[in-house]
Amino acid sequence: MQSQAISNLSSLVTDEFASAVDLIYNSKGRVIITGIGKSAIIGNKIVATLNSTGTPAVFMHAADAIHGDLGLILEDDVVICLSKSGNTPEIKVIVPLIKRVKNKLIAITGNKDSFLGQHADYVLNAYVEKEACPNNLAPTTSTTAQLVVGDALAICLLELRGFTSNDFAKYHPGGALGKKLYLTVNDISSVNEKPKVEPNTSIKNVIIEITEKMLGVTAVVENNKIIGIITDGDLRRMLSKVDDFSNLTAKDIMSANPKRIEAKAMAIEALEVMEGHEISQLLVEDEGLYAGVVHLHDLIKEGII
Repeated sequence: MQSQAISNLSSLVTDEFASAVDLIYNSKGRVIITGIGKSAIIGNKIVATLNSTGTPAVFMHAADAIHGDLGLILEDDVVICLSKSGNTPEIKVIVPLIKRVKNKLIAITGNKDSFLGQHADYVLNAYVEKEACPNNLAPTTSTTAQLVVGDALAICLLELRGFTSNDFAKYHPGGALGKKLYLTVNDISSVNEKPKVEPNTSIKNVIIEITEKMLGVTAVVENNKIIGIITDGDLRRMLSKVDDFSNLTAKDIMSANPKRIEAKAMAIEALEVMEGHEISQLLVEDEGLYAGVVHLHDLIKEGII
């Protein structure tokens, strides 16, 4: 039932939707969203979505508005009011007050002929035939429709503003999504040890280096340039083939031309390389010189995965 109601919303979109988007986009103020009951909860979510996508928004509960919170509304703000019926007592009180101070009012309602619908500057039709609640009482389908209309507004505004993934990261620096967009390989590898050996290093010292640096790998470098890599797996394979490794050196067991990544690359790129080649470590270079190791566990720890 909800799915059918959402599908039907596209047929209810009129030019007023585009006009409402333009109004918000060209406004010098914020978006004030108000509602009561379940609509208020949906309003809070729409506020969060707008804020995170470049449109400043504030929630004002309709019940609190008539007890002082109307002071939230500034001269250039655009008000969006959510109400299924459009006729609740609180809505009938605050709508005239909003209109009196000449703020533009956008209604998201399931009843365009309601008090709210008749007094709003723009009406975004969120009509649903029936709630999913078997008693047709609990707001279910209607609140889902309100949410979808709010998301549609947010995405249209996002596209008009040319809002990019970098902008998104700026507003989400603490979350995993943000980290995927701003965390570089160097941010991770710079805090790790930098295991390295030279081509003629004995196998004993190779084992010591890998063990001490605790990354399961060491780079083989010459003049601080990567020429190979030795992993725990390389050591196990060597032991399965030879009984005496006292005369072997790093260059005898290393894998030449290992996979590597630039220090300035994004951490998410490192993950893509690891997944593509089914490996757990990548050697890091900075302008052609060995700069360290990034490990799959580092990416997990940072929430990249």
